[in-house]
Amino acid sequence: MADQWATQSTGITGPARFAATVTPNDSADLSETARGIYVGGEGDVSVVTAGGSSVTFSAIAAGTVLPVIVARVMATGTTATDIVALW
Repeated sequence: MADQWATQSTGITGPARFAATVTPNDSADLSETARGIYVGGEGDVSVVTAGGSSVTFSAIAAGTVLPVIVARVMATGTTATDIVALW
């Protein structure tokens, strides 16, 4: 299939070109730094940002995309499910 978007720059506000299912892990970073994460099942999401900040986003509704650059999704503190990294 031809990719009509292949020559276009993907800005931070544009759609993601890649996605991968996330298994929260307290000791391993994502295989790619995500520029956002999709939360399929409601709950809390604990992350380490690309800048090294640790933060928990509380009570995230199912179907939400969090626009934060993420290096790691922590198992501890994450109760949300069906998380997908976008980059």
